[in-house]
Amino acid sequence: MAQDLFEAARAAMGRAYAPYSKFPVGAAIRADDGKIYLGANVENLSFPQGWCAEPTAIGNMVMGGGRKIVEIAVIAEKLACCPPCGGCRQKIAEFAGPDTRVYLCDEVGVQKTLTMDELLPFSFQTDVIG
Repeated sequence: MAQDLFEAARAAMGRAYAPYSKFPVGAAIRADDGKIYLGANVENLSFPQGWCAEPTAIGNMVMGGGRKIVEIAVIAEKLACCPPCGGCRQKIAEFAGPDTRVYLCDEVGVQKTLTMDELLPFSFQTDVIG
């Protein structure tokens, strides 16, 4: 099943807007509704105003009707097995469970599989705030 997510993430990476960093990233989420949602990083000349591939995919998932991340694949053109940054890890955790699979990919496929709990131990938990 991870192969289709890898291919979707790679296709999404091809749509990245990364003229400043030259570091395109793609993400693909399989949601609880069975659909695959894509995202790519979108940079902005005012650097902190850009956004990563993972929240782009999450936004597409939410707008498409998905509510929970079942599994997610991430790929970067210039870095094999590029893990999500810290902020993206917490954003993913908001919609994922501790056993949600995170696939880190390179140009040929999935190279590493982690659970969300392995990727972000001790994350902020939404049940803490009620």
